[in-house]
Amino acid sequence: MTATFLALLLGHLIADFLLQSGWMVKNKRRIDVLMMHAALVLICMLATTGHLAHPAVIAVALAHLVIDFVKVRLPRQGLRAFTLDQALHLATLVIATRLAPDLWATGIWADAPPQALTWMALACGLILTIVVGGYAVGLLCAPYLAHVPEDGLPGAGRVIGNLERSLIFALVMAGQLGSIALLIGAKSILRFSTVAADRKASEYVIIGTLASFGWALVLSLAMQALLDHMPPLEIGPILP
Repeated sequence: MTATFLALLLGHLIADFLLQSGWMVKNKRRIDVLMMHAALVLICMLATTGHLAHPAVIAVALAHLVIDFVKVRLPRQGLRAFTLDQALHLATLVIATRLAPDLWATGIWADAPPQALTWMALACGLILTIVVGGYAVGLLCAPYLAHVPEDGLPGAGRVIGNLERSLIFALVMAGQLGSIALLIGAKSILRFSTVAADRKASEYVIIGTLASFGWALVLSLAMQALLDHMPPLEIGPILP
């Protein structure tokens, strides 16, 4: 059952956060774009579960289509809508796992060694920590962006956030929690000193930094706890 859920979750994360383009997000009110996204979700989940077709995966893709159809028509598209949208998607994955727990065991990846589950969990953790965290923090800070002058490099904030969450994930996995304090201190010196004269900008930076670090730390610690109960990773191919 754990393998089935991880496979479905990985397929969802790849389709919703790695392969979904900005153009698709902006035009998802169009039914053809929405159908295209649902087809992408279906393909990714079939690939990660190892099936050419399966009723449970098809049902999840259809549910994804309905959820997104409703979500893009909500009057507000902020953090609350994003959280509700992802919670509903997660619920469909849980239901599908309960109804078809042998989804992984009956797919083409069934003979993969136990370490494959660990790699899937690690991939899910990376995407959740770095990419999903970027969306969540961006939506949290969006209401304040209009009050802050945009005089930096275009997209630099997103890159900095991705890098800091990546470093936190790596440090937690390596058991170097103390080094995270040095990372926070280094960023504080570099960023806060440049906006200290502007109260609005400094508050914006503080909100974004604390949210980004908090998200990365919580997700990384949760992933470390999960990996402690999974087969240890080994150097070499994960497939026979």
